Amino acid sequence: MINEISALTSSTDGVLKAASTTRYTASTPDLGGTGAVGESSFSDAMAKVSTDAIDKIKQGEAVSIAGVDGQASVQQVVEAVMAAESTLQTAIAIRDKVVSAYQEISRMSI
Repeated sequence: MINEISALTSSTDGVLKAASTTRYTASTPDLGGTGAVGESSFSDAMAKVSTDAIDKIKQGEAVSIAGVDGQASVQQVVEAVMAAESTLQTAIAIRDKVVSAYQEISRMSI
């Protein structure tokens, strides 16, 4: 399952980067901001969140395997699995919101 998520993330990285490079090519008006201080695109933020989620799930899986081998305590296994479950639930909620927003945008009349 982790390998499938990693493959999905690596395949979507190109889409996210392509989407961030297809922004407006004309000059944008200066809105009086501070400039490049801490600028981050939405695709960069989503990529970071997805890689963090994958790392957390991999960590939970690794601790679970260590628990089966007797190298980790039950408490460590439970904490890691609960953190991974929470991360997965958050990722699913974000995915649902993105799909909902896409569907709402596709219903808009032009």
